Amino acid sequence: MSKPNNSMQAMVLDKPGQTVHMRSVLRPQPAPDQLLIKIAACAVCRTDLHIVDGELPNPKLPIIPGHEIVGRVVSCGINVHNFAIGERIGIPWLGWTCGHCRYCRNGHENLCTEAKFTGYQIDGGYAEYTVADARYCFRIPEIYDDVEAAPLLCAGLIGYRALKMARNADRIGIYGFGAAAHIVAQILRYQGRKLFAFTRPGDVIAQDFASKMGAAWVGDSDTMPPEELDAAIIFAPTGALVPAALRAIRPGGIVICGGIHMSDIPAFPYDILWREKHLVSVANLTRQDAEEFLTLAPKVPVRVTTESLPLSQADIALMRLREGKFTGAAVLIPGC
Repeated sequence: MSKPNNSMQAMVLDKPGQTVHMRSVLRPQPAPDQLLIKIAACAVCRTDLHIVDGELPNPKLPIIPGHEIVGRVVSCGINVHNFAIGERIGIPWLGWTCGHCRYCRNGHENLCTEAKFTGYQIDGGYAEYTVADARYCFRIPEIYDDVEAAPLLCAGLIGYRALKMARNADRIGIYGFGAAAHIVAQILRYQGRKLFAFTRPGDVIAQDFASKMGAAWVGDSDTMPPEELDAAIIFAPTGALVPAALRAIRPGGIVICGGIHMSDIPAFPYDILWREKHLVSVANLTRQDAEEFLTLAPKVPVRVTTESLPLSQADIALMRLREGKFTGAAVLIPGC
C-alpha cells in the first residue's frame, strides 16, 4: 500500500533512554520564514546520542533527531526569497535565535538564551523531509556529494569553532579522534600546524586513522605527548581528559572542551591550571562560523571519511557510535 502524499517516514524518539523507531508521520509544511527540504543525507552526531540517552535536558518530545542535514528545497515560505526550489542546502544544529538579546546583538548568537536547535527543540533529519528557518540554512560547496557534505554541518562546524579558539597555536593536541577530529586534522595540515592525536588507550584503529590524517604523533589519552602543547581540543565526552590536557599544555596554553556534554571533571591540583593556563568550552555555533568554514573547506580541501546506512538503521548507528565503532562519520540515507 502506498503512503499518503502528506505523510513521510521518520525515526522518532518518544522518550529519552528508549530507542528511536520508524514511524509514519505527517509531512511538515513550511511557515513563512521556512523551507521544506527533501532530505538526501543526515549524519549521526554524538549530540544525537546525548539526546537519546537523556544526557541533555528537556528535548521536545516526541522528537525526530538529527542536525547534520543535506537536502533539496521542495517549497519556500512566503517570506523566503534567497533560495530556489531544487537548490541543495545544509541545515546545522543552530536552528533559530531571538535576534534581540544581548548575545544576538553582540555577535554571540550561539549563546542566545532562547535559541532552538535542530533535532532537539526542532524536528531534525532522521526523516524523509524536514522544515528549517531559511536564515539558518547554507549552500553546500559543489565539490561535496550529499553524504560527504552532511558531517560538515556539525563535526566540521564545531571542529572549526574549537580550532578558532586555539588562535595561532602551533602544537595542538586532539583528544578523541572521530568525525570532528579528522576534519580539524586536515585543516591543521593545510595550515602547517603540528597535530598530536590522543585516543582511547589501545585503540589501534583510531591511532592508525589519525596517522593517515597527518598527525605528527599519536598515543593513548593517558600518556604525555613528547612536546608541550600550545593548545588541546577535547572532543571525547570524558571529564577525566581535562586534567590530562591541562598537564600536557605549556604555560599560557589553552584547553578547549568541544562537546555539548561531558562526564564530571574530577578534582585536580591547582598547580596544573596555574601559570595562566586557560580552560574554555565551545557552545553551539554561529552563522558566521558556517560561512567561514564552508568557504575554507573546499580550499583545503577537507575530505570526509563516511559510512552510509539506511535511515531505518538509525538505532544501530547510534549504538555503534556509543561503542566507538565508526572511523569517521556515520550518515543516514532516507529511502534506501
